[in-house]
Amino acid sequence: MTTFTRIVIVDDHPMVTEGIQSILESYEDIEVLACLSDGQEIIDRVQELAPDVILLDLNMPGVGGLSATEMVLEKRPDTRILILSMHDSPEYISSALSHGAMGYVLKDVPTDEIKRAIDAVMEGQRYLCTGAKGSLAPMGQPGREQLTNREQTILLQLAQGKSNKEVAIALDISVRTVETHRKNIKRKLGISSTAGLTRYAMEHGVLQGTGVSL
Repeated sequence: MTTFTRIVIVDDHPMVTEGIQSILESYEDIEVLACLSDGQEIIDRVQELAPDVILLDLNMPGVGGLSATEMVLEKRPDTRILILSMHDSPEYISSALSHGAMGYVLKDVPTDEIKRAIDAVMEGQRYLCTGAKGSLAPMGQPGREQLTNREQTILLQLAQGKSNKEVAIALDISVRTVETHRKNIKRKLGISSTAGLTRYAMEHGVLQGTGVSL
């Protein structure tokens, strides 16, 4: 019995989505659930569609790929995000990975590489296509990961003294999601305590303009 990998393609260029859909549907173990045109659509429909892998463009009108990646993973943490992009700069690639994407593939790769990327992320492996690997090489500095916009928002909430439950209520997300973000923030910043997070927030201006005094 064939086990299908359930795919959603998100790109605002119809020719791109149609081309990728045609390629993927030629594989017996791939099922394309939907082709969507912007980030908000996949955020709204990810629970309904329940894809295994989302092929996601970075640059789209409205909600872009980075924000969509974060929001989708908050709703369905087990979904694998594979970025499809024309940009091979280290900044784009490292930013996509720090937001939670498991892979990065340039749009001009051979068609069979997209399938290899899907298979890799389904096995829990990070996948960078050849062009992306070459671009990322100069960035190989440990401990340099940047906080995502969502992580900065949660850091602000935590620095104000809110509990995980209070943050979850304020942002309308689950306590588990807050805990995951909190762990990622501590890992990226190399900070082990809540007091350390508060101190970091103060020293880096995170609390400026919030009216909060600590």
